[in-house]
Amino acid sequence: MFFRQHVKASQGTLRARGEVSEEIQPTTGRGGRRRGGPWRGSTVSCSSKKRSARDITNMSQQAANGLPCRGKVLNLDNMNPNVRRVEYAVRGAIVQRALQIDKELKEGVKKPFTEVIKANIGDAHAMGQKPITFLRQVLALCAYPDLLDDNKFPDDSKQRARRILEACGGHSIGAYSSSQGIECIRQDVARYIEKRDDGISSDPDNIYLATGASDAIVTMLKLLVCGKGRDRTGVMISIPQYPLYSAALADLAAVQINYYLDEDKCWSLDIAELKRAVTAARQHCNPRVICIINPGNPTGQVQSRQCIEDVIRFAKEEHLFLMADEVYQDNVYAEGCKFHSFKRVLFEMGPEYSTTVEMASFHSTSKCYMGECGFRGGYMEVINMDPEVKAQLTKLVSVRLCPPVPGQALLDLVVNPPQPDEPSYDKFMKERTAVLAALAEKAGLTEQIFNTVPGITCNPVQGAMYTFPRITLPQKAIDKAKAEGQVPDMFYCMKLLEEEGICLVPGSGFGQREGTFHFRFAWLLRLSFFDHYSCYGFMCYIISVFKVNLQKGLLAI
Repeated sequence: MFFRQHVKASQGTLRARGEVSEEIQPTTGRGGRRRGGPWRGSTVSCSSKKRSARDITNMSQQAANGLPCRGKVLNLDNMNPNVRRVEYAVRGAIVQRALQIDKELKEGVKKPFTEVIKANIGDAHAMGQKPITFLRQVLALCAYPDLLDDNKFPDDSKQRARRILEACGGHSIGAYSSSQGIECIRQDVARYIEKRDDGISSDPDNIYLATGASDAIVTMLKLLVCGKGRDRTGVMISIPQYPLYSAALADLAAVQINYYLDEDKCWSLDIAELKRAVTAARQHCNPRVICIINPGNPTGQVQSRQCIEDVIRFAKEEHLFLMADEVYQDNVYAEGCKFHSFKRVLFEMGPEYSTTVEMASFHSTSKCYMGECGFRGGYMEVINMDPEVKAQLTKLVSVRLCPPVPGQALLDLVVNPPQPDEPSYDKFMKERTAVLAALAEKAGLTEQIFNTVPGITCNPVQGAMYTFPRITLPQKAIDKAKAEGQVPDMFYCMKLLEEEGICLVPGSGFGQREGTFHFRFAWLLRLSFFDHYSCYGFMCYIISVFKVNLQKGLLAI
């Protein structure tokens, strides 16, 4: 019924309805300047009016009680201004409206769809991916050790659980661990890196376990940001970018330096563009860091080995700290593409680079075949870090006590999976292979379908879990968006959500070249969605029909 309602609603004129949120979803264009604005009036003035009304009410109550009239100790005017500048589009205004619509549907409000499909975030399990049996068996044993006497669990899962529990205080994953992470797990991470990088040495003391890769990335940025005025730290990030980076830089009051990926060349990275960006930035800040996401988010590209070598040379020449975000390293699908770790390439380039370029690389349990986002497991490895700075890093992570121990346990299973001579191996490999094959199939379907639609252009999806199609919007829709103070692709995505119940993230939330419009599509839906129209995936079909109707002027805008 859901499918029939959707298709019926997609034909002919669709009526506009629903009030949009009054939050601003600012965007980043050239030079990191904010564009766009509120959708109805000024968010600031609206908030000020609401705050004034609350203050008046509070002061009236205080006066009636014979108390001094005071406003709130903490308000928008005196809170940390850096926090107010933070934006995170992946969970921004579109997602807040999607949650409201979910609530309306549960309350019986009639809409031309019966559920909201959330394609805004890379949350594999929420989209129907089943957990890997071995991972969950060991975690269950760690969480409830009495199960170690249960014959339903294979011996290798029990052995893993016992080893992890023996490394925990009181033999319980409910105890704190050391701030850097459980030592035997850091040892396993180091061995995993050595195996991945064909024997290049990894020191467990350079491994820091974290609350997902995001926590480690923010921690490193905290270490790196300093200075004032033209000496303030500048951080180079790709555009389009994952909004974690722009949000963290805003929170730290660092200078965001944009370098643009080349959409016409499958979102490739061009060294000439890096040089342009760093040269321009030196006029107003002190560039000290370059961040690379490989495979790419939101763009789904996989960098070639030559590109990685070029980036490493650039980092050395410009004296930049290199941050390599490699959380999608198992998610490579396109023929001829291969994941190359920055560390391996760095060391294979020889001592000139391997002994001088300072780097941190990041990995996570949230992506790849695991999709275990909620456990918040991850790590970073630091290379060529000044020993005194490393001591400060250890001090900094100690403030948060320790990463979640269940997440650490999960990470251990990812880096130390079942071996061929162990009873869980065959089932583990079958499940792992099936997950990655399904992701590869959906990547191909997404590209194929979007490229059949006039006005949508989709680059090949080489890796990760997303695509970032360009959309051509009719002038009438652009004018309407601007009249309402919206960015056009935000207008498009909000309209799609209201009319079709599909939640995407507008490209403006990730950054894009001026005059272009995109959306990020997380294609993690169950394959049954894609199979509904055989090779013409259902969800992509709905987006396509909506786009065509918008282009033809069949939608009330």
